[in-house]
Amino acid sequence: LISSLSLLLGTTITISSNHWMMAWTGLEINTLAIIPLISKSHHPRAIEATIKYFLVQAAASTLVLFSSMTNAWSTGQWDITQLHHPTSSLLLTTAIAMKLGLVPFHFWFPEVLQGSSMTTALLLSTMMKFPPITILFLTSNSLNSTLLVTMAIASAALGGWMGLNQTQIRKILAFSSISHLGWMTIIIIYNPKLTLLTFYLYSVLTATVFLTLNTTNTLKLSTMMTSWTKTPALNTTLMLTLLSLAGLPPLTGFLPKWLIIQELTKQEMTMAAITIAMLSLLGLFFYLRLAYYSTITLPPNSTNHMKQWHTNKPANTSIA
Repeated sequence: LISSLSLLLGTTITISSNHWMMAWTGLEINTLAIIPLISKSHHPRAIEATIKYFLVQAAASTLVLFSSMTNAWSTGQWDITQLHHPTSSLLLTTAIAMKLGLVPFHFWFPEVLQGSSMTTALLLSTMMKFPPITILFLTSNSLNSTLLVTMAIASAALGGWMGLNQTQIRKILAFSSISHLGWMTIIIIYNPKLTLLTFYLYSVLTATVFLTLNTTNTLKLSTMMTSWTKTPALNTTLMLTLLSLAGLPPLTGFLPKWLIIQELTKQEMTMAAITIAMLSLLGLFFYLRLAYYSTITLPPNSTNHMKQWHTNKPANTSIA
């Protein structure tokens, strides 16, 4: 209860503050609140994930503090929106990229998600990304556009490539998150409201996927093949949500991608728009594979897993 309340408190402090110190305090409270939730299962994998998460977040928070102090030193301002010092802007972009898990600071994210339970992984993928995205939103006028666009395209590429050969669903969703973050950061300078729209829709769709997988106790692709026997209706919803996350045109997930591509074209960044649209096809491939395994049909080869006709969760399967 204390951890959950602290999580809400930290997020609220960061998104409602105008002063750098308050924003930093909120980020610190968030980090400290999520740590007991990751390490709750007392499994070596979970402890390893907790340590990785703590080290990365502590380093990123230090950079945020250093960036704001440098800015205050040169401009005399502690206001978040007044980030006019170029070095501070660069440091802040790096710090937020580390906090979010953008390329090239993405290495911790899939590992931490793999070591967490489904509900904690959901919190890490959605709620924990809200404060850093809010800081980016508030400072979007002062950020370096070339750096952000480069990181965004690299994130979309890596999220797509690395997701292709995964069998663990949490890792696939982690790379999916990195890919979506690429879409959010490429547009934040030109139209910050579009970034928020993309983030909200991504959060709702990801929450649906994680909660469905948690209900059917599905952790791997091989288990997903047989989970349709438990809850066929829920698995149909899962298939539609996955296709929506992929950005397939008739579904909701296509809307932000369409608007982002339209905005990039308006800003005469046609090459960036074409590149990121082509890279999203990689993500579409592994989403289609997940959707195929969840509902459409069983694979042609026989599976070693028994068909599951009940939804009782065995003990200690959250880390497997």
